[in-house]
Amino acid sequence: MNSRKPLLRWASGIMVVLGAGHLILLAVIAWGDVTAWASRGMWAAVPLVLAEGSAPTVESLQNKVTFWGGPGGFGVPLILLGCLIWHLAGRAVAVPAWAGWGLAAWCALGGVLLVPSPFFAGVVAGALIIAAARKDAAASRPLAGEPTPLPHRESRPD
Repeated sequence: MNSRKPLLRWASGIMVVLGAGHLILLAVIAWGDVTAWASRGMWAAVPLVLAEGSAPTVESLQNKVTFWGGPGGFGVPLILLGCLIWHLAGRAVAVPAWAGWGLAAWCALGGVLLVPSPFFAGVVAGALIIAAARKDAAASRPLAGEPTPLPHRESRPD
């Protein structure tokens, strides 16, 4: 069995749970705003008003916060990234370490800015991706004393 697969599966599971939990929590907390989007029509759910002179109301600001905290936020992309990594792990495709470093840095910054928050669980997911990438790199290195294989060139018929 692929030694990096469990690491990537745990990382993807953490990401899916974080993203889905964020969306579920938002739906529970701001259910009135979410259902109001359907009554106003989806195109008018979060209007983009560029006109100056009109002060934003508390209701319009709450509507924008609900949007950017929900479907416009990080929950959906985090679920998609988690599903992608789950899929790649199942196919034994290596996930690059930069993806883990980026996820870990983003979640660490988010955790510092928004304390207390479950952002720090994303740092764990990033570290698991980095560990899996290092296992992959270590497995592809030749052992000491073994000759390094030359790259294979396919001969083309003329």
